[in-house]
Amino acid sequence: MKNPLLQPYNTAPFSKIKNAHFLPATSILIEETKEEIDTITSNTDVPTFKNTVEALENTGERLDRATSIFFNLNSAETNDEIQKIAQKISPMLTEFSNDMLLNEALFKRIKTVYSQKDSLSLSEEQQMLLDKKYKAFSRNGANLSEEKKTKLRKIDTELSKLNLTFGENVLAETNKFELQISDKKDLSGLPEGVIEAAAQTAEEKGKTGWIFTLDYPSYVPFLTYADNRELRKKLAIEFGARCFHNDALNNQQNVLQIAILRHKRAKLLGYKSHAHFVLEERMAETPEKVKAFLNELLEKAKPAAQKEFEELTAFAKKLDGIHHLEKWDGAYYSEKLKQKLFNLDDEKLKPYFELKNVIKGVFTVAEKLYGLHFKEVQNIDKYHADVKTYEVKDDEGELVAIFYADFHPRAGKQNGAWMTSYKPQQIKGGKNDRPHISIVCNFTKPTASKPSLLTFNEVTTLFHEFGHALHGMLANTTYPSLSGTSVYWDFVELPSQILENWCYEKETLELFATHYKTGEIIPMEYVEKIKESATFLEGMATLRQLSFGMLDMAWHGQDPSKIKDVKAFEVAAFDDTQLYPDVKENCMSTSFSHIFQGRYSAGYYSYKWAEVLDADAFALFKQEGIFNKKVADRFKGFVLSQGGTVDPMELYIKFRGQKPDPEALLKRAGLLQ
Repeated sequence: MKNPLLQPYNTAPFSKIKNAHFLPATSILIEETKEEIDTITSNTDVPTFKNTVEALENTGERLDRATSIFFNLNSAETNDEIQKIAQKISPMLTEFSNDMLLNEALFKRIKTVYSQKDSLSLSEEQQMLLDKKYKAFSRNGANLSEEKKTKLRKIDTELSKLNLTFGENVLAETNKFELQISDKKDLSGLPEGVIEAAAQTAEEKGKTGWIFTLDYPSYVPFLTYADNRELRKKLAIEFGARCFHNDALNNQQNVLQIAILRHKRAKLLGYKSHAHFVLEERMAETPEKVKAFLNELLEKAKPAAQKEFEELTAFAKKLDGIHHLEKWDGAYYSEKLKQKLFNLDDEKLKPYFELKNVIKGVFTVAEKLYGLHFKEVQNIDKYHADVKTYEVKDDEGELVAIFYADFHPRAGKQNGAWMTSYKPQQIKGGKNDRPHISIVCNFTKPTASKPSLLTFNEVTTLFHEFGHALHGMLANTTYPSLSGTSVYWDFVELPSQILENWCYEKETLELFATHYKTGEIIPMEYVEKIKESATFLEGMATLRQLSFGMLDMAWHGQDPSKIKDVKAFEVAAFDDTQLYPDVKENCMSTSFSHIFQGRYSAGYYSYKWAEVLDADAFALFKQEGIFNKKVADRFKGFVLSQGGTVDPMELYIKFRGQKPDPEALLKRAGLLQ
C-alpha cells in the first residue's frame, strides 16, 4: 500500500490519507531527516554558514509537512484513533528533537560558525537564522553534561504526553455534557435562532426538545440571553468545572505535573523559572517586566472595573431584585444593560452579519489594503466537507497562498479559534515557494430556516484569525523557520489584533454588513452604536484578561513544587482581579488549554502587550485613512512580510517611526482619566 505522506504532493492529500499512514510515515521521515543531519555532521569540510546552518535549515521538510497535517487534524478533526496515534507520535518527535538538539557533532559545527559570525559578512536574515539555530541548541541542553541531557530527554518526553492528555481531556469534557430542555418555558429570553439551533442539535443526536452544549456558539448565547437563572448557573458551573471533576478526565494532576516539569527543565538549563526561560526570547525579556506591565494596566483598569461592576450590580438589583451578582449573571445583565444604554444587541446586528458576507468583507479589506484576491476553488483536497478552500493571488495574478477556512463546531474539533499552516513560505533554489495557510473557528451554524448569522464578537474573531492568516500568507523570507508567524510570541498577536479595528469602522462595515433577507446596508445608527459600545464595560474586560495573564505568570514564574491544591493556588492568583464571588465547583487551570496545551505558557500577557502595539499602529491608519495604501504598504513591508528575520521592536519602529505609545491603548479603552 502506497503511503500518500511519502509520495510527492503539493496541497495536503487528505482524501488519500488513512489514519494507519501517520505512524509509519513519521518513523520513515524521522529516519530520513536523521540521514540528512548525518550528511552535515560527517562533512569533512570546514563548517560554514552554507554547509552547516543553511543545510540544517533545509532538513526535515517532508517530516514537518506530514506532522503538521497530523497535528492539525488532531485539533480540527480528531477521533479516538487519532488521539491514540498522537500519544505515540508525540514522544517519537520529542525524542528526535532531543537527538538533534543534543547532537554534539552538530552543535560543534554550529558553534564554530557562530564564533565567527562577526567576520562572515552575513545578511540580516542570515545573522538571525544563525543566532536562532545557535540558541535553539544552547537553550535546549547542548551544553549540558550527559547525565543532565538524559534528565532533559526524560522531562521532554513526559511533557509531550502530558500536554496531549490535557487537551484530550478538555475536548472529551466539552463533548460529554448536554443540557437537554423539554419545557418550552425554560427557553424564555433566548433568540429564535438560538432555539432553532438547539432543536437541530437535539435532532442530530436523536433526542427530543432542545440541547445546549459547552461549545461556544451554544454556551455563550445561553449565558447571555436565557432568563432561567438556575439553568444559566447549571451550564456555567459545568463549563467552569471542565476537567475538575473527580474522574478519569480530571486535569489537576496533569496541571501540577506540567508546571513542575517545566520548572525542572528550566532549572536544568540554568534558568530561575520556566517564565525566565521563555521570556529570554520575547520582547518583554523578563518576568519582572511582564509583571510590571500587567500591574501598570491593573492600576489603570481596576478602579474602572470596580465602578462598572457596582453599576451592573445596581442594575440587576433594580431590574430583577438580584442582590449579589454571580458569574452566570455577568453576560446576561451586561447584555440587558447594553441594550438599555445603546438600544443595541446581537440579535439586532446578526441579520447584517451573514457568514458568507463577512468572509467577502474580510477578503475585500485584504484586497483594498494589500492587493490580494481570493477565489474559492473545488480542486483542493479537504479533511471535512465544511472546509472552504481558496487560491490567493496578487494584482499581477501571481499565486500568493493557498487558504483553508473551517468555520463551524463539530464533535472532533477543539473549541475556540486559531490559525495554522500546512506549508511555510520560503525561497529555495531561486523559487519563492508560497505558503498553505488555514484558519479554524467555531461559529454559529446555519439552521433549516437561517444561514450562518454571526454575533459581532464572532465577526471580530474572524477578522482576528484572518489577521494571523495574512501574516502567514504575505510572508516573504528566505528561510521557513523565520517565515510568517515565526516571530516572538508577544509580537505575533499584532497582525491579528490590529485587523479587529476595521470591524468598528463605517467604511468597512458598509462593504459587507448587509441584511441577509433585504440586502439593506447596516443602518448608520447601528454603526454609531457599535462604536459607542466598543468601550462598554472595558474595565471589567481588561481585568479579566489581566487575571489570565497573572494566573499564567503565577504558574510559570516561580517554583511550583510546593503547590498541592490547584484550586487554592488559582484563587490566590486571582485575588487582585476578582470581581465575582468564587465558584467552589470551578477551576480555570484544569481547562486553560492556551497555557497547558498550547504555546502560551508564560506568554498569555502577550494579548495585552500586542494590544498596546495594535492601538498605537491603528492610530496611524486612523490618522492617514484606514485604507491608505502607503500606510498599508509600510505595514506589509515592515511587519507582515518580514516574519522573524528582524528584531520585532526594530520592525515596529521602522513601520511607525517611533516606539509604541501605551496611552493609545488606554485612550481607546476609555481608561484614561
